[in-house]
Amino acid sequence: MKQTEITLNVNGREVKTTVSPRMTLVDCLRDLLRLTGTHVGCEHGICGACSVLFDGEPIRSCLMFAVQAEGHEIRTVEGLADEDGTLSDLQDSFWECHAMQCGYCTPGMLVASSALLCENPDPGEDDIREAISGNLCRCTGYQQIVEAVQLTAKRRKEVASNG
Repeated sequence: MKQTEITLNVNGREVKTTVSPRMTLVDCLRDLLRLTGTHVGCEHGICGACSVLFDGEPIRSCLMFAVQAEGHEIRTVEGLADEDGTLSDLQDSFWECHAMQCGYCTPGMLVASSALLCENPDPGEDDIREAISGNLCRCTGYQQIVEAVQLTAKRRKEVASNG
């Protein structure tokens, strides 16, 4: 099959790669760019394990061809960490609240939660549950994930109020 050269903006940097026109974005991220934090789950857009931010909005990267992402900003779970490689406040809250067990859903949950906090810096429990509702977790029961997002919102609010 014919290969296509594309340029992607991934986690703030421009990356050139060659893909089959039928390669999904998740496969491109994992197999070609070695960003393996984005997980492959159901491959039908149901589980949310492959979620990435696409121009700031969470999307299922298993439902998009890599060639469709050219010219758009993609942020994977690796791009959520601070520039020096330390955990972001959200990632730290997930760790502190034990908001992961097997970890398979964690990248998608972090992506969905990050998008929510950008849109709504002070979400209520219902807002959080709605934002993560498209991501399936079989281990945590979701409560610790909700608590982690609440903790992040609380800490960000405290930082903002302290100037």
